[in-house]
Amino acid sequence: MPLIRLLGPPTVEAPGRQPRGRKAWGLLGYLLLAERPPSRRRLAEMFFADAEDPLGALRWTLAELRRAIGVPELLTGDPVVTTLDDATPVDVLRLEEDSLLTSRGELLEGVELGSCPEFESWLLVERRRVAAAIEARLRQRAISLLAAGRAADAIPFAAQAVAANPHEQGNHELLVRSLAASGDRAAALRQIALCTDLFRRELGVEVTSSLQEAATATPDPAPPLSGRAAAVSQLQAGRAAIVAGAVDAGLQCLRQAAALAVQCHDKTLEARALAALGGALVHAIRGHDEEGAIVLHEALLVAEEAGERATSVLALRELGFIEVQAGRRKTGEDSLTKAQALAETDAEHAAILGVRGMNASDRSDYAAAFEHLGASVELAARCGDRRQQAWSLSLVGRAHLLRSEYDEAASALNETLDLVQQERWIAFQPWPQALAAELDLYAGKLDTAFDGFEQAWALGCQLGDPCWEGMAGRGLALLNAKRGDHPAAAQWLDLALTRASTEPDRYQWVHAHVLDAAITEALARSDHERARILAAQLSALAARCDLRELLVRAQLHLSRLGDPRAATSARTLSTTIDNPALHSVVGGVGQQF
Repeated sequence: MPLIRLLGPPTVEAPGRQPRGRKAWGLLGYLLLAERPPSRRRLAEMFFADAEDPLGALRWTLAELRRAIGVPELLTGDPVVTTLDDATPVDVLRLEEDSLLTSRGELLEGVELGSCPEFESWLLVERRRVAAAIEARLRQRAISLLAAGRAADAIPFAAQAVAANPHEQGNHELLVRSLAASGDRAAALRQIALCTDLFRRELGVEVTSSLQEAATATPDPAPPLSGRAAAVSQLQAGRAAIVAGAVDAGLQCLRQAAALAVQCHDKTLEARALAALGGALVHAIRGHDEEGAIVLHEALLVAEEAGERATSVLALRELGFIEVQAGRRKTGEDSLTKAQALAETDAEHAAILGVRGMNASDRSDYAAAFEHLGASVELAARCGDRRQQAWSLSLVGRAHLLRSEYDEAASALNETLDLVQQERWIAFQPWPQALAAELDLYAGKLDTAFDGFEQAWALGCQLGDPCWEGMAGRGLALLNAKRGDHPAAAQWLDLALTRASTEPDRYQWVHAHVLDAAITEALARSDHERARILAAQLSALAARCDLRELLVRAQLHLSRLGDPRAATSARTLSTTIDNPALHSVVGGVGQQF
């Protein structure tokens, strides 16, 4: 069985000769990873534009690849289709397998084609995307092993995640938790010291408290009560406390509920308590997504054992939400697809489709986003879940806002704010409020916009939510720039960037969205050095998290800063995005945007 390795130096592990030349490997990698089959003319222009007969050179190279791989029907037709079956695995497409997941090296290592600038732009983005996908799979494997009580087996995967992205605190936390749970607390403390030193030296920031807690966390003492009734009481009390904002008391009750359920051998109750605890760690307390993910995996294992379908759906949806917010698209979609396959009620489907719509919207797949979110809104309204209805409607409004469809955005956001007020959902209010204030800003209602942004900022700070703070701070910066006060705009953007990237479990789309505004403002002040630094950060972040529209904007910024290949890259990347507003900007590359 031939194995095509594209991670590290590319090779075909099969009898016979290897494909000759870097262009052959570049062409194979592009074909195997392209979202849709490319035409022969496009491939000829991309790889063989300097040949006397570009189409002839393409035909010869495709034939060479077929001979090397040993599959005669492969890479045929126009457009060229890659019809691979299980008999011809590709390492980068089989990352769920541990033996392939642990492969070292970057995508198409050593394949650099200076004469093919469009391919080079694609490869730069694809390398970051693939590296992020590998990191996500490593994290997922470590978390699932930790949840299953196999901490020692989790250590190699967590360590590789750290090696893949040492500047992500969550990866260090997973390794610390794995080491501590395996009984090697000394190694866990050493890892904390290494991470603390690294973040101070290279990022100029301090790690958050959740890293230290990962090594010092100890099992809760046996609860003084016992029996199923006590477990149910603790579960109900914990949920009520979380809703009321008494987070510490709520977490303690939920932990005790899980411990009591174990004592009375009630798997159903244990699964429900663990799912409630995992959800609380994710939503009610910042910086605890790693612990929350581990607890949710535990809930999923227990729920599957108990046949507790509803709890499995809840745990999978929450795990999907964690991944989506972190920009780990594929692992997020995998969890959400499993959740939807198990879902039965309107409420379950509405919640899952809301997160799937968020995922699609973040990556600028607007057709899928509107489909998922529209269905979510309809189902939530039908079952009377007004909070879910508001949540999904806010994302509909955001999508229309990004497409400059202001009337549609206003309609969705006004309905969102009405629902938020009806529900007295203060913890969510800053998000739609900041989006609505941005619409007021574009409509020239500066005083109204200021009130909206200021209220969103104050409430976001009161709630301690870095996402809300980042969005509101960005809005106040845009408002000051509109008024011509660029120093104030720069100060607000510095503050918004700090807030949006403080926690390890930040919402990466907001982080990138604020970065984009900060680059625009730096360019307006002719601070090209700062703009160049931030544009490089945005390009890397957007590629890693598959934020396609923001990746295009990063390339547009780099083009304005003098990168000769960035404009071509922006045009190429934008062809897959259905956003007329973005296309008008790309069409005016070099103009103010």
